[in-house]
Formats: sequence, C-alpha cells, structure tokens
Amino acid sequence: MKHLFICFIAGTCFLLSSCSEKKHLAKPGDKDQETIKVMSYNVHHCNPPAKPEVIDLNAIAAVINAAKPDLVGLQEIDVNTIRSGKEINQAKELAAKTNMHYYFAKAIDYQGGGYGVAILSKYELSEAQVYPLSSDPSTNAEPRVLVTAKVVLPSGKVIRFANTHLDATSNPTNRSLQIKEINAIALKERTPFIITGDFNAVPGSEVIVAMDEVFTRTCFTCGPTIPANKPTKCIDFVGYTTKKPMTVQAHQVISAPEASDHLPVVAVLGFKP
Repeated sequence: MKHLFICFIAGTCFLLSSCSEKKHLAKPGDKDQETIKVMSYNVHHCNPPAKPEVIDLNAIAAVINAAKPDLVGLQEIDVNTIRSGKEINQAKELAAKTNMHYYFAKAIDYQGGGYGVAILSKYELSEAQVYPLSSDPSTNAEPRVLVTAKVVLPSGKVIRFANTHLDATSNPTNRSLQIKEINAIALKERTPFIITGDFNAVPGSEVIVAMDEVFTRTCFTCGPTIPANKPTKCIDFVGYTTKKPMTVQAHQVISAPEASDHLPVVAVLGFKP
C-alpha cells in the first residue's frame, strides 16, 4: 500500500507540473501529422544544487530517458574541465546514457576544457554550425553561441534544430543583440527551424517580445522553470519558425528538482509528413 501511495503521489505531481497549452493543441483527429518531441534543459554542468561537490550525469540522463524526447537542447555543458572531470565529456557521456547522437558547441575555454551547449538527437546530425553571438564589449560578458544542426526525420522531412544560452547579466543589452542575431539566422533557413534554450528572459520582456516576432513559442502561459526546487519564473523555451503550418500538441515543464537548478521543458510538435 505504501508503494502504491508513493506512485500515486508521484503521478499526481507530474500531472500538476505539466503545463499543456490548449490554445496550441492540435485536434485529436490529426492522425496524419508526424510528431517530434523536443526538450530544452539547462543541466548546471550536471551538478545537483543540493550536492555542491557532486557531478551526477546519471540523474540528468534519467530525466531525459523518462521524457523520451527525439531532440534535446542542453545548456551549461562541461567537456574535459577540472570541476567536472578532465576525462569527462559530458555531451558524449549523456549521449551514450540516452542512446542518442550528440554535438557539442564550445562557448568558452574553461578550466582546461570547454563549456557551452550541446544537442542530443535520436536521429543523425549533420551540417552542424556554431554561431558566436555578440555582446557589448563594455559589459565584459561571458561569450555565448547558437548551435544548429540538420536533422532528417523518419518521414524524410528535413528540419534545422538549434540550441542556445543567452547572456545572464542583469542588463538585457546583450540578450537583445543575441536574439536579433538568432532571428536573422532563422529567417534565412528554408526548412522548419526549431530552437531550444535558456534565454535568461521572461515572457513580456524585450528579449522574448523580439523572439516572438520570428518564432512561435510552444507556450502562451508558460510554467515556471527556475529555481528548480520552488520555480517562480520561466526563462527556458522551445520555439519554431516554419513556412508551413505546425501545431503544438503538448507543452510540459517536468518536475525534476533533484537533478539541476532548472526544470526541463518538453514540447511535442506536429506537422504534415
């Protein structure tokens, strides 16, 4: 009975953490749509907030495996750094633990290795590109990048998947520069362009207003993603831009406060095959 009660509570918590956006949802009869499940996850270099000295790749992998995404945008990834292990490539290790392909994009040199963002994909990745993003030199801000890669879905449809982590300083100047550059890159793409990221900006801010000029976010009223233990605001998003209709069939913020300082966002997108 105790085990059943715990399972019931866990299931209830998951449902409460799922923020479905009914305005976006495709109609149940749209069975001819091909779907793809996308996750955005800031993993805090796989360091659980409650365990300052611990690097726990298994905890992050477990969250990803439970959600069963097709594509994942990871932010705050360490590769061969002192703090996370000189022999550890977190992008490669997480790909192995989730049985996915990967691509790492370094934003900065850090502690003898690299720190940046990564893509995990159920399908092969090709034509990966890394774009350095601008910042005002007077801010002395940490460099940021956008990474994109070509993905061919089982139907043969080609998409471009992107991931980023925008500037975290209190002044929005750098983020505004960076989102404008991302918008320009997306507008040049002829195939569907799906983006994930930690944008360090909330809905209604000038950064997300600018994002909304080009991208359709998968949430209107977005569930909070930080801090993971008691989330109060949303700064992690999934968005897309496409010349053909696309629908959002689901949008969730997953409750996983034990693994990172952010909660992951998962969205299911549908389009004609």
